[in-house]
Amino acid sequence: MEITTDLYNGDSRNELKKLATNSVDLIITSPPYADQRKSTYGGIHPEDYVNWFLPISEQLLRVLKPTGTFVLNIKEKVVDGERSTYVMELILAMRKQGWFWTEEFIWHKKNSYPGKWPNRFRDSWERLLQFNKEKHFHMYQEEVMVPMGDWAKTRLKKLSETDKTRDNSKVGSGFGKNISNWVDRDMAFPTNVLHLATECSNKNHSAAFPEELPAWFIKLFTKQNDVVLDPFMGSGTTLTVASRMQRNSIGIEIVNEYYEMVKKQLKPVELYLLEPNEIYEKPSPRGHIAIR
Repeated sequence: MEITTDLYNGDSRNELKKLATNSVDLIITSPPYADQRKSTYGGIHPEDYVNWFLPISEQLLRVLKPTGTFVLNIKEKVVDGERSTYVMELILAMRKQGWFWTEEFIWHKKNSYPGKWPNRFRDSWERLLQFNKEKHFHMYQEEVMVPMGDWAKTRLKKLSETDKTRDNSKVGSGFGKNISNWVDRDMAFPTNVLHLATECSNKNHSAAFPEELPAWFIKLFTKQNDVVLDPFMGSGTTLTVASRMQRNSIGIEIVNEYYEMVKKQLKPVELYLLEPNEIYEKPSPRGHIAIR
């Protein structure tokens, strides 16, 4: 089995043009937020953010497969006591560009500590916006199922007659539920809120993903040997996780320091499946890292 990792050192607006059309199964990334990370990425003013990002999203639209998914981790900042609107403006602009805004996930930072400002409290969440090229795309929902939880022990213990049939919403939304469908099940589908702790230590990057974050979306939207792209790879967390999960990966990074760090950390591996869910790694002459 050959798992490949391609690294590009440069501006995504230029480097993405080197990738083949319809070649990527999943894009997951966290670009610099408006006016953030000025010391490393220079910072982009909120009023300029949409115009800065659209040439990038245009290339992402080109390289993504029709069955693929783009997950964008982004968060608007507060300016003079008011939330900026650049994220909403970006969503609208990307829809005009040809993207479907399919879903919005919320990353709840469960280790966020308390805090307040005169007119608000500390943020403990970030957006994960899901975009697609078409309305029908690859999605493997069973791969991210979770244990039923303690609620099932009491809620499913004694069912009413209403619980045994499809109970349509009383507010006319068109949605309904059949509680009895969950009897004797061990696993359930999750919600669109991910409860994950932040992870910045030992990453040498101020805004590193926790590994569980890209792992969750890689499981949900790809299968083995698919291609995962991070056009703002930073410390390379997405690429590391993708390789471990037997996905090919592509990383682009404009900051040479981060690029060199990822190049040293990533090593070609051949993965041997010993038992279900057990993977053994060892250096492989067939796996490779391509340096651009």
